[in-house]
Amino acid sequence: MAPSGGAAIEVRGLWKIFGPRAGRVLGGPDAWLDPATLRERTGCVAAVRDVGFSVRPGEVFVVMGLSGSGKSTLVRCLTRLVEPTAGEISIAGQDVCAASPSQLRDLRRHRVSMVFQHFGLLPHRGVLDNIAYGLEVQGVPRARRHRRAGELLSLVGLDGFADVRPDRLSGGMQQRVGLARALACDPEVLLFDEPFSALDPLIRRDMQAEIIRLHHEVGKTMLFITHDLSEALRLGDRIAIMRAGEIVQLGTAEELVGAPADDYVARFVRDVPRGEVLSLRWICRPPREGEPLDGPALPAGTVVRDAVPAAMRSACPIRVMESGGPIGVVDRLDILAAMTGDPLTGPYAGRSGA
Repeated sequence: MAPSGGAAIEVRGLWKIFGPRAGRVLGGPDAWLDPATLRERTGCVAAVRDVGFSVRPGEVFVVMGLSGSGKSTLVRCLTRLVEPTAGEISIAGQDVCAASPSQLRDLRRHRVSMVFQHFGLLPHRGVLDNIAYGLEVQGVPRARRHRRAGELLSLVGLDGFADVRPDRLSGGMQQRVGLARALACDPEVLLFDEPFSALDPLIRRDMQAEIIRLHHEVGKTMLFITHDLSEALRLGDRIAIMRAGEIVQLGTAEELVGAPADDYVARFVRDVPRGEVLSLRWICRPPREGEPLDGPALPAGTVVRDAVPAAMRSACPIRVMESGGPIGVVDRLDILAAMTGDPLTGPYAGRSGA
């Protein structure tokens, strides 16, 4: 399977059905039954149902959903830690489903790294040796792997902890070691399976900031699994929301908040402060007849909340600018509606945001 348009990850028609009759369920009408009915009728669980998506090189792609939605099974299928029932997977141009055992080992050791909720650090080794462990498995000489581990020790802010055992570190520091270990082999793709779920809220937020900083510095393609919407909105360039094994909506944070695909997504995003997510590009409109066009100008990507001071200072609508010219206007009422309106019925419902 060739990647589409140079995608870092390409998934098509992916299914994972657990149970003794998975082959019979696949392709039949039972595959689309609700989970409880399917389990009662066939003894099977369809954890991932006909999922498809592409992840661009350098993108942070987030998959989120409630417990049991299939998101963790999905990420494990990508490197065949869980064997897919059907479908196609390509990572960095390699056909994962057709890979031999030796090719899979090479993929997992060199091209893809995973970071899990449970850190899995080696308790009898210091931080430096934990970071270097993947390189040791690859047969990299000790001096070279320690040099690389030392560079990553600084990158994740753990200078001075090289010889400290993991049980002497806080949860957040242990997860930093896990991040450094994942980066040590210089993988093309990083897969994160709810890595911060066990951390307290303050440390969790610090680790989210660390992911953002590391992404800016190293530019790796990242696929991130979470059940936390605020985490998804903060980290994701694009977000896929899963329910009962299916992706029900895939888009930017702005698209999810501004135009939820259905009531399920709308309930997810109902409490999100829309003024902190939607941009002027999303809510702008054509000028009305006779409307003055000499008001302040702001870039189209300005978040609605940040446009409030300019709107309050001016009696004229704000001109929304992109590529050197205006693409529309917004006034105080537009901004108020964007910040308080129901995402299913508000003035921006159904807009593309593109």
